[in-house]
Amino acid sequence: MNFYDRDNSSTSSVISCSASICTSDECSETNQCAYSLHYADNSGTSGYFVSDLLYLDTFLRTSLIAKSSASIIFGCSTSRFGELGLSDRAVDGILVFGQQKLSIISQLSSRGISAKSFSHCLKGEGSGGGILVLGEILHPSMVYSPLFHQSTGHYNVYLQSTSVHGRILPIDPVAFANSGDRGTIIDSGTSLVYLVAEAYESVVNAITVVVSPSAKPITSAIDQCYLISSSFSENIAEVFPTISLNFAGDASMNLTPTNYLEDMGFFDGAAKWCFRFIRSDLSRTILGDVALKDMIIVYDLARQRIGWANYDCSLLVNVSITSGTYDVTQASTIYHMLEIILLIL
Repeated sequence: MNFYDRDNSSTSSVISCSASICTSDECSETNQCAYSLHYADNSGTSGYFVSDLLYLDTFLRTSLIAKSSASIIFGCSTSRFGELGLSDRAVDGILVFGQQKLSIISQLSSRGISAKSFSHCLKGEGSGGGILVLGEILHPSMVYSPLFHQSTGHYNVYLQSTSVHGRILPIDPVAFANSGDRGTIIDSGTSLVYLVAEAYESVVNAITVVVSPSAKPITSAIDQCYLISSSFSENIAEVFPTISLNFAGDASMNLTPTNYLEDMGFFDGAAKWCFRFIRSDLSRTILGDVALKDMIIVYDLARQRIGWANYDCSLLVNVSITSGTYDVTQASTIYHMLEIILLIL
């Protein structure tokens, strides 16, 4: 672990309880503005706010064209619990690009340092990685769907229907309605996809029908898996259908088998593939990394919309930023954090 050490930074300062950004009712004896965060998996962190410099590098193709820095406010963690406290799950920090006033994208865009948008492209194979950009990645096949504002600060979208193999499934639209604690969010901080129960059952049943000539379903308490002939193991698209998530704005997200299946090796001489969508115990559908990989995802906060396009994330991308449109590499707008890892809010 490499924690941020405030005492070793000459540009660091603690945010006091009297600061305008401090809305916390809890203050330490040393007048530190406190924070506390709880996540859906019952993990969390608490600590206090500090301010320090964030260093940014901007690249044109493979050449560095600018260096700059900006003072940002972030959370300095003093306590972690749940999975964040486990040695095999612990992380140095979490960089969050939410819509709240203190998120990194909100702070930088409010000062005109970056555009009020960001994009990512997650590589689906190998050891992961990909591209993170402050700005909008451009692609001719990009489709957009409007964001629905909710007080939770999540990236809520309106999922209208779901199709399997081109057929719209008979799911009550109420299952996806954005109201109260219901709705659909896009969240790169979640690994899998969580579907509300009625949608999950309908999707699994439809897939099972389509693959029945070539695959044998195996169902357990937590997993839906399929056994297929080893001859299909290298090209599962010949067996499994495309799942289409249809959103407001006539925008569909088409998920191929590699977006929703995981290779689990061989079982009884057959290739075993397991469904990476989970039946949600909540009333909310969450689209996590498995659905977002091998796609450009654009969070356009200025126009309150999210866009996406299928893409090979190992390739160059075109990026629109405030100073023009550039071809950039994977390193292009990955920002170097003072040689420290921060817990950013």
